[in-house]
Amino acid sequence: MKAFIVYCHPSENSFTRHIRDAFIQGVTDAGHECVISDLYRMDFQADMTEAEYLRDAHYRTTPDVAADVRAEQEKINASDAIVFIYPVFWSEAPAKLVGWFDRVWSYGFAYGDRTMKTLNKGLILCSAGNPIDYLEETGILDSMKKVMLGDRLTGRVKQAEFVVFDSTSRENPLREENWDKNLKAVYEKGKSLFAAK
Repeated sequence: MKAFIVYCHPSENSFTRHIRDAFIQGVTDAGHECVISDLYRMDFQADMTEAEYLRDAHYRTTPDVAADVRAEQEKINASDAIVFIYPVFWSEAPAKLVGWFDRVWSYGFAYGDRTMKTLNKGLILCSAGNPIDYLEETGILDSMKKVMLGDRLTGRVKQAEFVVFDSTSRENPLREENWDKNLKAVYEKGKSLFAAK
């Protein structure tokens, strides 16, 4: 089985990078394959062009999809699961990942007369500086889930899960205290990604 990982973080010196590495190790240790799009390393263009906007706004299924977008769509259709790994920036995914959705979830691929396959699994793994209690009390966690699970993944995956690793700000002592426990949990998510439920 193959997992397509969409990874989005501007720095390799981050806890999110450790999440990525632990997850990949779990998937490969379970005998499965990973393909990764590291959006910052790829310098993925997040801004939709006017031509892309007009194509989608007029519900056209013309074949003039940009090469970088087509490459991402092919990775999706060649995979069994899609996994998003990113930090929470201002209650949302980084702008580069939001732009990835704007461009890759194009008309005729992710909606309309769809050519995107329905994936077995969709998994979101994100790191958040705030504690989970704050994210729940303010409604931020619920809104993040609604966007990622209810809008971006709904109907496109059979099973979806949203996991937050909280209190990961560098100045928070829980970052170090929970480091090993969190990475073990990430590893197990990777190892069990394709396990029968």
